[in-house]
Amino acid sequence: MIPLRIVLPGGSGQVGHALARQLQQQGHHVTVLTRSPYSAPWQTVHWDGQNEGSWTETLEGADVCINLAGRSVNCRYTPDHCAAIYNSRIGTTRLLNRVIANMAAPPRVWLNASTATIYRHSLDRDMDEATGELGGYELIGKKRRAPETWNFSIQVAKDWEAEFFRIPTPRTRKVAMRSAITFSPTAGNAFETFLNLVRFSFGGKQGNGRQFVSWIHEDDFARAVQYLIDHDEFEGPVNIAAPNPLPNREFMEALRDAWDMPNGLPIPAFAVEIGAFFLRTESELVLKSRRVVPGRLLDAGFEFDFPTWPEAAHDLVRQWKSRD
Repeated sequence: MIPLRIVLPGGSGQVGHALARQLQQQGHHVTVLTRSPYSAPWQTVHWDGQNEGSWTETLEGADVCINLAGRSVNCRYTPDHCAAIYNSRIGTTRLLNRVIANMAAPPRVWLNASTATIYRHSLDRDMDEATGELGGYELIGKKRRAPETWNFSIQVAKDWEAEFFRIPTPRTRKVAMRSAITFSPTAGNAFETFLNLVRFSFGGKQGNGRQFVSWIHEDDFARAVQYLIDHDEFEGPVNIAAPNPLPNREFMEALRDAWDMPNGLPIPAFAVEIGAFFLRTESELVLKSRRVVPGRLLDAGFEFDFPTWPEAAHDLVRQWKSRD
């Protein structure tokens, strides 16, 4: 394998850290653009995500740009937080578009973060890239439409991708990574949130338990990214999710089994809403049904190391316990 120069704007978060680690271990030269440079086995360079600066030199002549910039959505959707969520995604993508479009030697491929949340609340069928329906104000009950917080997340995703593809870059192939929740056996990751429910006997279903959970193991996320880099046929949106989403009740049952916890108290929807309020987050992260499948990756022959949740859960729990 030929070593590549790979630049990760906004790669200082958990997903970025795991991706940088794996890419560096594969022999690539990794540079993370971050507001707060830190000590790491890879290079870190300061940027503010808003203005051009000396950081643009890292992209000139690079092989790959993987933009992961974006404020965490694990918060209450107040006006200030909504503005920060929106601007940290659309603004940084607009900045990179301007910079890359004017480069003499731009990266040959640019992978930009997106989200599987772009699809509608789906209980009835899978959502792939070809036939999936984008969300927004859809009915989620006989007389109830999706709440404004869900609609906000979907609109951010739509505008994010629109900004990404707005400027043609003939010398740079573009892929929007519609990623599901990436699970990692590290503190602060979404996996810890679900695992804590199991550990403290609240590992039953959330809400009615019928809503689907789309997910991906961090190892498969990194492998999928490498696959998208290596295969020039990929352009446009690509779902990065394990091929077997499952209902919340089955998701929690498998996680209880992996932790060897026989029972778990269910959390009704109203209690999820109350808990989200006190934890300063949004219930959408648990109650929206995401039934996303990686149609394009599967059609191209990509094979997942962790295609089903029970085996992924056992591996993540094993790694979690080995940390102690």
